[in-house]
Amino acid sequence: MSEPPAPPEFRFNGPEHAPLTLVLAHGAGSFMDTEFMNAFAEGLVVQGHGRLRVARFEFPYMVARRDDGRRRPPNPESVLLETWRRAIAALGPERLAIGGKSLGGRMASMVADESGVRALVCLGYPFHPQGKPEKLRVAHLATLKTPSLIVQGTRDPSGSEEEVSRYPLSSSIALHWIEDGDHNLAPRKSTGRGVGRTWTEAISAIGDFLGRL
Repeated sequence: MSEPPAPPEFRFNGPEHAPLTLVLAHGAGSFMDTEFMNAFAEGLVVQGHGRLRVARFEFPYMVARRDDGRRRPPNPESVLLETWRRAIAALGPERLAIGGKSLGGRMASMVADESGVRALVCLGYPFHPQGKPEKLRVAHLATLKTPSLIVQGTRDPSGSEEEVSRYPLSSSIALHWIEDGDHNLAPRKSTGRGVGRTWTEAISAIGDFLGRL
């Protein structure tokens, strides 16, 4: 009998025995330890006051890129989803929230209901590919049952506030809008608001959301 596939390797922040763990996956072109991902993992642990642990992992194509430095496109969707399922199985869904940046969050949203996790958190959800608003990725969001929070920039090229207002989203989904934020939740310099402020706002919104579970 063959061994079951191994779970992805995790990077943890926060106390091991915290009552809730939030698992975050990276965006399509970035590692799990970018400035963005580090800021959110570390900030959420502080926001959780000992009640939240954050785990991160990388999809197979990004693991390979880390090994040899070669850029690759994301794995097929079936591989990405199976990686999420193995991550959830390894940590147990009962005390788990899942999500991530862009691609990572979208893949998490596709397995959230089936896996029985407590919640879903998406940072910059890619409602459509940039420049292709007709190619929507929202069908499953209309019937999503898992309590969910999407933190989105109002001028995100993959789903602006104006665009998202027209999409049929489930009542289980809450939206927190970052004023003038782009796909990385960063405002333009002309606003006078630095990215540190907008990321802090996003972290606070996520902390409040998870604290209500």
